[in-house]
Amino acid sequence: MELKINNQENEIQAVLTGRLDTVASTQFATDMKPLLDNADKTIVLNCERLEFISSSGLRLFLTLRKATLAAGGKVIIEGMTADVKQVFTITGFLSLFDFR
Repeated sequence: MELKINNQENEIQAVLTGRLDTVASTQFATDMKPLLDNADKTIVLNCERLEFISSSGLRLFLTLRKATLAAGGKVIIEGMTADVKQVFTITGFLSLFDFR
């Protein structure tokens, strides 16, 4: 799992690549600290290259969502693959996030 963060003028772009499974979620929790530090901004999670997400990965997405709601920011997910979208649909997470 790889996370690249790009600070842009009005938002923060985070590109996720690989599999966000239980093992990778431990590192992702550390890597996403800059996103949590900027929870007052719009954070765009680009998931075009995200191949898989486990319940541990979903929990981290939810952690980020809660932090942004509390700080006045928001999370937008873009470019979701069909497999990842299916996980979001089954778990009910589609209703929790904004998509573009």
